[in-house]
Amino acid sequence: MATRRIDPNIAPRACMPRGMDLLRDGNLNKGTAFTDKERDEYGLRGLLPPHVNTQDEQVMRIMGNYQKKPTDLERFIHLMSLERRNRRLFYRVIMDHIDELMPIIYTPVVGQACQEYGHIFRNPRGLFLSANDKGFMADVLRNWPEPDVRIIVVTDGERILGLGDQGANGMGIPVGKLALYTACAGVDPTRALPITLDVGTNNEALLNDPLYIGIKRPRIRGAEYDELVDEFVNAVQEVFPKALLQFEDFGNTNAFRLLDKYRDKFCTFNDDIQGTGGVALAGLYSALKITGGKLSEQRILFLGAGEAGVGIADLIVSGMLEEGISLEDARKLCWLVDSKGLVVKSRDGLADHKLRFAHDVPFVPDLFSAVKAMKPNVLIGVSGQPGTFTPEVLKAMAEFNERPIVFAMSNPTSKSECTAEQAYRNTECRAIYASGSPFDPVDIDGRRMVPGQGNNAYIFPGVGLGVIAAQATRVTDEMFLVGAKTLAEQVSDEDRKKGLIFPPLPKIREVSAYIATAVAEVVYSRGFAGKPRPEDMFRSIQGEMYDPYY
Repeated sequence: MATRRIDPNIAPRACMPRGMDLLRDGNLNKGTAFTDKERDEYGLRGLLPPHVNTQDEQVMRIMGNYQKKPTDLERFIHLMSLERRNRRLFYRVIMDHIDELMPIIYTPVVGQACQEYGHIFRNPRGLFLSANDKGFMADVLRNWPEPDVRIIVVTDGERILGLGDQGANGMGIPVGKLALYTACAGVDPTRALPITLDVGTNNEALLNDPLYIGIKRPRIRGAEYDELVDEFVNAVQEVFPKALLQFEDFGNTNAFRLLDKYRDKFCTFNDDIQGTGGVALAGLYSALKITGGKLSEQRILFLGAGEAGVGIADLIVSGMLEEGISLEDARKLCWLVDSKGLVVKSRDGLADHKLRFAHDVPFVPDLFSAVKAMKPNVLIGVSGQPGTFTPEVLKAMAEFNERPIVFAMSNPTSKSECTAEQAYRNTECRAIYASGSPFDPVDIDGRRMVPGQGNNAYIFPGVGLGVIAAQATRVTDEMFLVGAKTLAEQVSDEDRKKGLIFPPLPKIREVSAYIATAVAEVVYSRGFAGKPRPEDMFRSIQGEMYDPYY
């Protein structure tokens, strides 16, 4: 049998790795899709099986193996291993199957992955900065191999989804968020950096686990904690001066303080506060196109008074102000219920972030009593307490609303305040429902109800893309407000007839491009841009979006 010789006239490119080094480079590796010419050019002949696959065939192989995995956690591991060895194929797979795979690479399965992170750990992903690195954080950041980082997602692991303190295991959240930045908005993954700031954990199970990956000590608090975070933020400015810094899953006490401290100094935001606010407000704008009426005419009751609840309420108030009512009147339309009952002025010891929504009305001790007393048009759950939207609560909402708006937004699915089926059955199928994690369509009495998923992935990737594209020096609430409006505009009448108040997920890259354009326009109008404005903003942003095809 004749043997094929490598063409000596094909000169390898000096800037490209060769042979096994190329196959180990996840950003460049194409696996069995390397062409015959590329195999000769880069010294791959013989290192791969002889058949050249198309990327479509590779996707088929990945999904075939994915379907054979016995559990969702095994599917998560399968996909993350692919991301490590062939990044373009990973994003092609995610984009082609976004409905099926987003719940795996993010909520709800990423929650389980965080809980078991030390046990499933295979390859390092991102940077771990710990209290042991105090005084040297800039040096640690310089160990990252990519010099032009434009987006950083950082967590200290204290409030991972609705699961609480996961310590250094919380790395799954920044990794998952940045995967969505690329899959949903085309942010170049080589410019994305996930970081865990390990300041210890108060989770006794982790402290006693020999496979826990973090430092084994109680959480650092007070001045020492603030010094560590301050050194970290300043080190980011020194090493990656063009980076957007996104805070993710910090505890309530620290989340509000850190946002207030840094938002007017650096390009930063908190997704749990502002991103959640953006997606909830978009859902309201979309739902009001079904029910009629204005935002400033709605009475809104929140179960949960932490980052998400107050963040949503603040952004809703901003939307109401645009409709011409006063700040005082807007806040009077938003009510909070926490673990002790309705947040009212007469209660002692309220946290600072709750005070602006503490109204002068009689106290009631629970959600059902608050619903009966306040008669809200909108009920939003961000409590992390499953089953708290009881049949009695839902039926009460349906008593005084023709189309009650019910958002059960806690993640993961196990923490949802109610399921889609519970919402529909207890409101005679009249509820306009959305959840944080996905629920399947519900068939009741010959009708198919399609619940919406109010996932932050509809907002933060587009906002981030717009900030990066304009090289913004600040992130403001106005950017999330216009992002929410733009998202709601992408929901078609046909979608709403099906009960959807968010666009179908397969449209999310297009939706993100529109959101990014609207956000970038705000950046330029407010003088926060770091580069000249392009003539065609939308086309320019589309041109910057990462393309995983080869």
